[in-house]
Amino acid sequence: MQPFSLVSALSLALVLGFTPLWALADDGHNHGEAPAIAAGPAMPRFAATSDLFELVGVLDGQKLALYLDHAGDNSPVKEAQLELDIAGTRVPVTRVADGEFQAALAAPLAEGVSPVTATVVAGSDTDLLAGEIDVHAAAHAHAEPAGRRNALVAGAVAVVLLALATAWGLRRGRAARAQRLGGAA
Repeated sequence: MQPFSLVSALSLALVLGFTPLWALADDGHNHGEAPAIAAGPAMPRFAATSDLFELVGVLDGQKLALYLDHAGDNSPVKEAQLELDIAGTRVPVTRVADGEFQAALAAPLAEGVSPVTATVVAGSDTDLLAGEIDVHAAAHAHAEPAGRRNALVAGAVAVVLLALATAWGLRRGRAARAQRLGGAA
């Protein structure tokens, strides 16, 4: 049986190094749809909780989505009224559905941490919630895309495999030469 030649080893290393692992699985090994991956940095958000309520706000530019749940069972609060204050400015809130509200800020929030207070009135329950929203746009501006990072890792793996295959091929070549020289004497 003929051992691998150096060219065969290098070719195999290149093929394996540049083949994505997901390409090796067939249809029978599919685990369903992959979860969606966020394309950019996470949007700023805040959470304010008490014994009665939990309020989460997600900021998208000047739009604010608000979600109000009961602290005990995480169910949406029905027929609630919500008043919101961010950094000392009252923000008008509109009810969208049970436990869901939206608001529009008059101006973008300043970069940094801003205090948030909310007054919740739901039936006979009234509560004051407090939290903070942290807005740092520059912190995520230089995040490296995942695709580029994956390509760099795949390239590094290919280089390592190529180096190993080259070293193996050189060693095998030297051994074969030594055996030929030893056999001729």
